[in-house]
Amino acid sequence: MREEDHCRWFLDPGPLAPWIDRFGAELAGRRYSRLTISGYTDAARHFAAWVNSASTPIQMVDADSLRRFADHRCECSGGRRWSRISTKYFRRAKRFYTFLQDIGVAPAAASLPPAPTHPLLDDYQRWLRVHRGLSERTVTRHRRLLTKLLPALGEAHDYSAALIRGVVREWRERTGPADLRTITSALRSYLRFLAAAGLCRPNLDHAISPVVQWRLSSLPRYLSANDVERVVASCDQLSNGRLRDRAILLLLARLGLRAGDVAALKLHDLDWAAGMVHVSGKARRQVRLPLPQDVGNAVLAYIEQERPRVGEQTVFLTMIAPYKPFAISSSISTIVAHALKRAGITDAPSTGASLLRHSAATAMLRSGATLEAVGTVLRHRSLDMTAHYAKVDIAMLERIAQPWPGELAC
Repeated sequence: MREEDHCRWFLDPGPLAPWIDRFGAELAGRRYSRLTISGYTDAARHFAAWVNSASTPIQMVDADSLRRFADHRCECSGGRRWSRISTKYFRRAKRFYTFLQDIGVAPAAASLPPAPTHPLLDDYQRWLRVHRGLSERTVTRHRRLLTKLLPALGEAHDYSAALIRGVVREWRERTGPADLRTITSALRSYLRFLAAAGLCRPNLDHAISPVVQWRLSSLPRYLSANDVERVVASCDQLSNGRLRDRAILLLLARLGLRAGDVAALKLHDLDWAAGMVHVSGKARRQVRLPLPQDVGNAVLAYIEQERPRVGEQTVFLTMIAPYKPFAISSSISTIVAHALKRAGITDAPSTGASLLRHSAATAMLRSGATLEAVGTVLRHRSLDMTAHYAKVDIAMLERIAQPWPGELAC
């Protein structure tokens, strides 16, 4: 008899025993592997036995009970002698308790009283979504920053240029330039909302001085065409997720998509008959981009051969059950970072998804595309942003650069 079977035999889950089997069935329905389900149900059985040994009704178990289970010196039946259970083991036991809450066996967690909020922030968030088309992540960030600023600002009808400048000046002393740019951007947006609603004087957003920065002063960060192909080819080293990662990398490298574009891509966005892909980027701007043959082949191979058969409309899913879309777009950047490491590229100027976006723009310019064409593919609002990539031809820039004049006499 294996040790885990021996431990299972001596653990008495008491009245919770039937729910452990149902918990395992629920995990199986989410397509967890048999090994993973076994780990979860073993932790659930241990937790149930611990509750049963203390003669504690499940209705009396709460967050404090979970903490005691996490910290208890385990000498439970089955030969366990643990000074403290591991974090992973505790998370699995807690998942079982959450399952019991969801099906009504354990009492639902007590809801915390809602945090006090400014009455205008809800309206401001709706305005950002409907009229500005911002992503939920940006909307949440703006609200978080304004929650910090509003106590110092007071009532909207009392706002003045002097008050606005004073608050910004105070925050300038407390944070760095990058954070200050984000804070002032949120405050300008809020002042425009208030002015549009007639709740404060108009044009107060002009009272906020811009945070000094040298826009587009650096050279674009990119990989050579050969290195990009090495990154894509590195997916062949994978045993799990090979086709998915290859399709993601090709979308980034050929079409210059952002990480969020790839993470949000839906099955209905792929127009196979026309060879086009619909992309909804920043501010909900929707465009149709041509789907190159190698990109289309890679995406189709992933969908047909590797993508889990689940009811999700999002194209790219996690490869471990429960199969679901990426929770955050930075997961796409993580895939790029892993691919760079597999390809042996240790001197890359950056490791995120934007590296392949910059590489795509650079390759298009070097192949003769105009700035307008590159800006259209990258969906830039301003040609000035696209002009950043005009600096990639270092040899040409060296020919037109003027020598440094040196010290000039007064």
